Amino acid sequence: MHPMTAIRGVARRRTGLRLAAATVAFAAGVAAPMTASAQHLSFIRDTEIERLLNDYSRPIFRAAGLGGQNITMRIVKHESFNAFVLDGQNVFMHTGALMQSETPNQVIGIIAHETGHIAGGHLAQLRDRIARDQTKSLLIKILGIGMMVAGGGGGVSGAGTGVLAGGDQMLIRSLLADRRAQESSADQSGLRFLDATKQSGQGMLETFERFAQQEYISASGATQDAFARSHPVAVERLAQLRQRVAASPHANQKDPAELQLRHDLMRAKLAGYLERPQIVLNRYRQDDQSLPARYARTIATFFGRGVDAGLPEVEKLIREQPQNAYFHELKADFLMRSGRSREAIQPLRTALKLAGDAPLMAVRLAQALDGEADPKSVEETIALARKSLVNDKNPQGFRLLASGYAKQGRVAEADLAIAEAHFLEGNIKRAQIFAKRSQRGLKNGSPEGLRAGDIVSYKLPPDAL
Repeated sequence: MHPMTAIRGVARRRTGLRLAAATVAFAAGVAAPMTASAQHLSFIRDTEIERLLNDYSRPIFRAAGLGGQNITMRIVKHESFNAFVLDGQNVFMHTGALMQSETPNQVIGIIAHETGHIAGGHLAQLRDRIARDQTKSLLIKILGIGMMVAGGGGGVSGAGTGVLAGGDQMLIRSLLADRRAQESSADQSGLRFLDATKQSGQGMLETFERFAQQEYISASGATQDAFARSHPVAVERLAQLRQRVAASPHANQKDPAELQLRHDLMRAKLAGYLERPQIVLNRYRQDDQSLPARYARTIATFFGRGVDAGLPEVEKLIREQPQNAYFHELKADFLMRSGRSREAIQPLRTALKLAGDAPLMAVRLAQALDGEADPKSVEETIALARKSLVNDKNPQGFRLLASGYAKQGRVAEADLAIAEAHFLEGNIKRAQIFAKRSQRGLKNGSPEGLRAGDIVSYKLPPDAL
C-alpha cells in the first residue's frame, strides 16, 4: 500500500492510504484546474486499491469506446455512498461507496453508470448549457458538484426552492429535466457496457435500490416536487433497471472468488486506516480468521496499540503470503509512521520488486531513502522520484525530487520541482514564484526552461471558481 501522504505534504494520523488534501474547482460539473479558493476534497492514494479499481473499470471503459482516453479512477475520502464525474478524464469514487459495497459487481455497476455520463458527453452538454444561461451562479448552487450517482435525491431545496418560486422557474425546471434525462441515459448506457463485458447489472440495481430506500424514509423525499429533481424519481428509475437487468443473459453472473477476495481486502484496508481501532475490532471480531479480517485487525492493532503490537501481526501475514507486495508495504508503513524509516527501506524494496511498476511505492521508497545523507541514497532518491513521475504526476514525487536536487546543489532544478508540486496542488501563485526563480539557472530553450516558462505564463480559465 502506498499509505497516505497529503498532496500538500502534510501527513495526517491514521489516514494510511496517503491522504491528499487537494483543491478542485467546480463549475456545475466541469472541473477547472485546482485553485486555492475552490472546494477541498481529500483524496486517497493506494496502489492496492487503485489497481483493483483499474481492473474493475478497464473493461467498462473499453466497452464504452473510451479505452484509449486514459481515464483515471480517483478515491475521495468521504463516508457517504457516492461517485461522480467532473470531466471526461476522471471518475471519483467515495470511500463510503467502496466500504459499503459488498461485492465487486456493485462498484462495477457504479463505474458503468458514471462511464455512461462520460460516453454520452453529458458534462460537455451541461457546460455548454450553463455558458448560455445568465443564471450561471444560481445553477451551480442548485446542481452541486458533478454527475453524482446518488445526487442526494437530486432535489432542489434551500435557496433553490425560493428561486423556483420566482421568474427563473421555467429555466431551472428545463435544465433539471435535462439532467433527469441524462441520468436515465447513463443507466441504460451502463447496462449496455455491463452486457458487453458479460457482467450482471444486479450490482447497479442494488445500488439504486439503496437510494430508493433512503429517499423513501426521507421526510423531504415524500413531498418533493418530482419535476424539481436532477435525478429521475426512484420508482421510475428502478422499474426501468429491473426490466433491463432481468432481460440480460448475464443477470445471474457472479463475481469470481479471487476478485471478491481482493474486494474484501480493500474494504478491510479502508476500515483499518479510516475508522477508529475499536470500531474495526468490533466489526472484524477475533473469531473471524479470514484474511480480510486479519488484515483489518492488523492495521487497527497498530493504530490502537503501536508498532510493537502491530509488527508481529503483519509478520504473520507476510509468512502466510510472502509474495504479497502489499503486506510488505504495510510493514514498511508501520515502521515509517513510527520514525523508523531506515528499517522500512528493505520491506519497501521487496514490495516494489513484487509489485512491479508501482509509482506510489517508488515514491514511498524514495521518501524512506531521503533521510539518508550518503550520495548513493541521494542518487537513488532522484532516480525513484523521476521514474515514478513518468506515469504518475504527484506532488510528493516532485518534492522528493527537489530534495535530492537540493542535496546535489542543483538549485534551479530543485526550484522547478517545487514549482511542479505547487502547480499540481493548485497553488498557482506559489508555483509561479518558484518557476520564475528557477528560470535564473535554467538554460533557455531547454525542456526544463520551457516548462518553467509554461508555469510562469499559466492563467486560470476565466470560468474557474
